[in-house]
Amino acid sequence: MWRLMKIKKKVRILASFMAVMVIIVMISAGGCENQEAGFKKEYRLQVTVGSTTYWGMGAAKFSELVKEKTGGKIIVKPYYGSQLLKGAQLNSSQMVATGAIDCAFESTINTAPVIPEMNIFSLPFFINTFEKLDALENNETGKRIFTAMRQKGLEPLAWGENGFRQLTNNRRPVLVPDDLKGLRIRVVGSPIFIDIFRQLGADPISMNWGDAVTAFQQGTVDGQENPAGILTAVQIHQYNRYGTFWNYLADPLILYWNKKEWDRFPQDIRNGIKEAALEASIFEKALCRAGLDGETSLRILKDDFNYDILIKDPVGFLEENGMEIRFLDEQMRANFQKAVKPVFDKWAEKIGRELVETAKKEMGLKGRTED
Repeated sequence: MWRLMKIKKKVRILASFMAVMVIIVMISAGGCENQEAGFKKEYRLQVTVGSTTYWGMGAAKFSELVKEKTGGKIIVKPYYGSQLLKGAQLNSSQMVATGAIDCAFESTINTAPVIPEMNIFSLPFFINTFEKLDALENNETGKRIFTAMRQKGLEPLAWGENGFRQLTNNRRPVLVPDDLKGLRIRVVGSPIFIDIFRQLGADPISMNWGDAVTAFQQGTVDGQENPAGILTAVQIHQYNRYGTFWNYLADPLILYWNKKEWDRFPQDIRNGIKEAALEASIFEKALCRAGLDGETSLRILKDDFNYDILIKDPVGFLEENGMEIRFLDEQMRANFQKAVKPVFDKWAEKIGRELVETAKKEMGLKGRTED
């Protein structure tokens, strides 16, 4: 009896071992099949922010959809917080263009040093509504930017969004240009941002977010500028009391791939990745716009993605946590627009007046930019 039990135990162990070996062989075979087909085991996706931001969630959705729509042949792995760049986020497009990184979900702000046309979105007080932003992305302005990307070795797949950038600080409400004088504001490390805030009399400081939080706590930096989705994610109410929702510039994202690698993919794989990018971008944009465009994006999330967003009213969330939020009316915006006109004119020349005029027409604006 004891010998029979011992034999049965050995049989169970052997069966378990064989089952594990079968699984390993199947996984290996899948990997070999992908390699034989010319596909990598993993395609690395550069993402500047963390996984819990709307931007990061859009990257995760893209990865999920690519696997689904390519039948598991293409596996995209997001690397959050610029892990692949060691924090040097402005190098994203160069790294993708050379093939060191396969693809990126990146802000136009970070890609603008390589594609100057992208600075069109950073012209101060130029684009101030979702309708105007959509008009640029979906017409000639967007096509021109995508063409410029292809010339640099990048294949654009879809537009995403970080949102209109808003201002917060811990000193006072900002309603007129003079309110910014003397405020130390943490800004994106881009020349046009530095120019804008200096023109308004502020002291712009470029630093990473960790250092910025320490500076807020110590009172050495007064405020910062970021879209609503980022403000709620980083809990800006812990550091700043006053918020100015002024939509002073837009911060679109673009999903893009190394062009040489993209061109080598068979058509069915390109179709699957492209479909995944477009669907993920709709989801990600809806996350960023939820509660800021009426019920539109909230309905998209619920009806198209069966997703119930946690913060349905970002402005209300900030106010409930003790912030004073102010919105600029048209006259207030006009005052700021006038104050930064020298910066607008300087950068309109760098971008190209023809593209700026094209953008104005697409947004339904009248008159030349220098008027």
